[in-house]
Amino acid sequence: MSECVLFVQAQGDSRVVEVVVPEKVSESALLARLKELGMLGAPNLLVFVDEAEDQVGGEADRPVEGVRHGARVHITGCRRIRVAVHYVEKTAERDFAPGARVRNVKAWAVREFHLDHKDAAEHVLQICESAEPLPHRTCCCWIDTWLLQSFDWARPKVVGDTWARTGLT
Repeated sequence: MSECVLFVQAQGDSRVVEVVVPEKVSESALLARLKELGMLGAPNLLVFVDEAEDQVGGEADRPVEGVRHGARVHITGCRRIRVAVHYVEKTAERDFAPGARVRNVKAWAVREFHLDHKDAAEHVLQICESAEPLPHRTCCCWIDTWLLQSFDWARPKVVGDTWARTGLT
């Protein structure tokens, strides 16, 4: 049986850990492997694969959906992440799975605020009160224990090789 390398990210830990599992790993085998590596220490932690809406449940004979080489596994205490995006004088909120990628949050915000592609390309998501744009990873990396993550939709300005916030236009 072939094997897959999964990239595991745990809430509150900035590391990404590579874990090798069989291609058709069962839910219980994946959870056992994560426990063996010390990544599931607390009983209230949940495991999600990529952007899946449902957590890995631990059934012995059920294969984990979404497992493939390079898939991301998220270990978190939240079932959902409420995201608020602010644009001009408007705010839109929506719940996302813990593994939601920043690009998908941005695509939702583009649709929600009815932006054309040119305007959308000129804006980035950034955490409120921050001048740094979000990298193209998953939301869970920045959220930690927050249930509400709030982003500003801002037009970036490059000053030297750093980003500066120019306001919400």
